[in-house]
Amino acid sequence: MSELVPGGNVALPTGPLVLRVAGPFDVSALVTGDDGKVRGDADFVFFNQPAAPGARLGGDALTVDPAALRPGATRVTIVVSAAEPGTPLGRLPAPALQVTGPGGRPVARFVPPPPRQETVLLLAEIYRRGDLWKLRALGQGYGDGLAGLARDFGVQVTEDPAPAPQPFIPAQRVPGSAPPPTSRPPASADPDGYLGLVNAARAQAGAPPVVLDARLSSAARAHAAAMASAGRLGVEGGDGVAVYQRVVGAGFAYLTIGEHLVSGPRTPGEFVTYLQRGKQPRRTLYDTVFTHAGLGYATERRSGDLFWTALWARPATPADLARTAAEVTELTNRERVRAGLRPLTPDTLLAAAAQAHSADMVARDFYAHTAPDGGKPWDRAAAAGSRHRSIGENIACGQRSAPEVVTGWMNSPGHRANILKPDFTHIGIGFAGGGRSGTYWTQLFGG
Repeated sequence: MSELVPGGNVALPTGPLVLRVAGPFDVSALVTGDDGKVRGDADFVFFNQPAAPGARLGGDALTVDPAALRPGATRVTIVVSAAEPGTPLGRLPAPALQVTGPGGRPVARFVPPPPRQETVLLLAEIYRRGDLWKLRALGQGYGDGLAGLARDFGVQVTEDPAPAPQPFIPAQRVPGSAPPPTSRPPASADPDGYLGLVNAARAQAGAPPVVLDARLSSAARAHAAAMASAGRLGVEGGDGVAVYQRVVGAGFAYLTIGEHLVSGPRTPGEFVTYLQRGKQPRRTLYDTVFTHAGLGYATERRSGDLFWTALWARPATPADLARTAAEVTELTNRERVRAGLRPLTPDTLLAAAAQAHSADMVARDFYAHTAPDGGKPWDRAAAAGSRHRSIGENIACGQRSAPEVVTGWMNSPGHRANILKPDFTHIGIGFAGGGRSGTYWTQLFGG
């Protein structure tokens, strides 16, 4: 059985899974596609609507059969809230998630960091990666209840025929109450008009449009609130959590990311105007690599100032990750050829070990060649099945592209020595987004 940390994941066995959260909690689930959006009220599984295709709620247990989910479903987000409406989760025991597979076989366990004043917690998600289904630990809190959760995921009911979509906002449970009505006032996926302002500015610069992502917006709101609470801007909020950790915790795995952390503007229009005036903010706003965006803002109580967080990202698809690894290898080999050395051959076993180390640095919040459990580069290579006698490793964090990270390594004598070591013949590349630095890179050499 795997003990997971926020951002950690594990492959799931084939067949129905049982996810159980014992204690004074309500368990809910949202069934979504790759865009992180539900199709309508049938995609919400909660106490007054306990079943959907492939998902059924019974007491403190949610049973999910990924193969039986509705067509187009690629993700199931598991949510917990206090059984007593409005109770902050910080007053309750930590909601421990136990996952079992067919035959009751233990699969994973996850206990999130202690919540504070949040009343709802995104606990984990089941998601499809290629032909496999995996479980990722989240631990992302919400302060405005299930209604806020519905808004963040863009929950709407679209009836045919209907003049306009109607949002579905689940009410907090009151013992003995009747099921809530599904008709609610219309809601917009972009109530501030931010997306229109951003895409108009990008169009003027010749950049393609971006789409708003509920997970990025959730992370942006949480970070803006943390900055407002502390009364200062920073990549790490007053709660000690980095904005990149919030993004991964919200379930968005990215290949590259950009952020704007600003205080002062009073409206989304003023905020976008501010971004267009500065050279560096404008560069991020117009960057053609970004495909998704999110926005959050919060008010600092004493001064009344607004603190803004805008996030820009490109999802980490398998194809993009493979291209990035290939680019790092190509740039590395260019340096070797320039020095009169033979190029390195990509090695799948070394790549698996390198990728695992980058992901581990994100998940366990460390940056070192030696893992918290004492594992060394050669231990990881051997565990992956590599039989190379000589092993070397370069790591880096914070760089946003393959050229940037290779240039940084070549400017460092120790890393440069590994890249140009004649005895090395093979290489594997690892990359993961998240953690306190945003990006974590690993080169693993073998010879």
